[in-house]
Amino acid sequence: MGDILSQHEIDALLNAINQDDGSLEINKREESKKVGRKYDFKTPAKFNKEQLRTLEIMFDNYSRLTSSFLSGYLRQNVQMQVSDASQLAFKEFSNSLFYPDILAITNMRPLKGSIILEMSPSIGYSIIDRVLGGPGTGLRQIRDFSDIEKALLERVAGHMLDYLAEPWVNVAKITPKLEKLETNPQFAQFIAPSEIIALVTISVKIGLAEGFINFCMPNMTLDPVMDKLYTKFWFNMPADDEEGSYQENLEEQLERAVVTVAAKIGTTYITVNDFIHLRAGDIIPLDSYINSDIKVMVGDLHKFYAKPGLSRGKNAIQITSVSGKEELIV
Repeated sequence: MGDILSQHEIDALLNAINQDDGSLEINKREESKKVGRKYDFKTPAKFNKEQLRTLEIMFDNYSRLTSSFLSGYLRQNVQMQVSDASQLAFKEFSNSLFYPDILAITNMRPLKGSIILEMSPSIGYSIIDRVLGGPGTGLRQIRDFSDIEKALLERVAGHMLDYLAEPWVNVAKITPKLEKLETNPQFAQFIAPSEIIALVTISVKIGLAEGFINFCMPNMTLDPVMDKLYTKFWFNMPADDEEGSYQENLEEQLERAVVTVAAKIGTTYITVNDFIHLRAGDIIPLDSYINSDIKVMVGDLHKFYAKPGLSRGKNAIQITSVSGKEELIV
């Protein structure tokens, strides 16, 4: 008889069930309510999350290429990593700039308009210090850049912009070209303040110097290729042509690759005192003979032997043999 409920217990259970049904209905009504989100008509969204994520991937590839170049160019370890990709009004970006700053205004043909590569002064000072033979620590106190320093920065920025073409190849075949370099943000106001831009921020570390590189890309420049800023677009090529297209693209990239070729007549060692007192007419003995082959270096690798001579009135070399055949790519 212990399993039989009394009338009082039955009424209590029915009341509990009714109360639960009521709470469930209230929860359903609350869930069915749509949550509104504020929309700023002054700065409308032009880029979705997928497009910003695609820009992150593209500039992550750019960071790897540029860090390798700068490490060799500056003879120091350079680390670059994408920190963020966001959209905002150009006035918000320009208001965050201070004088002096490094602003490389770049043309992105065939895309319309220009983009801005903005570099922290601390990174600029470190690059200049390394190029001029210093340790790369930069300056403790911020100051304006001299004309010689601007010329050095223009050269480095031009090389850095050359590496933009490869990460963009799946979106558009662009030819970046540095138009001018400004250190005063007031002279870089060629974009409407209300224009929406995509801002990609890259953290940079050169030795002990740290800073940021920002790529400011207006919506009007990216608008023609907006539908290609999706990673899925890159992998929608026909399966039959995928392998052939990849091989053709790789061959094209290799054919356009620029390598440094140098012919070494000979080497020797002298003291700093002898070097300081060198004068015109002094003779320096080398470790090679006048009739011996000279070494031809491709990059940092010894690849060929050659004989020196003249061709059409200019210094030239004639390849006589190949060195290190196992290292050559056939």
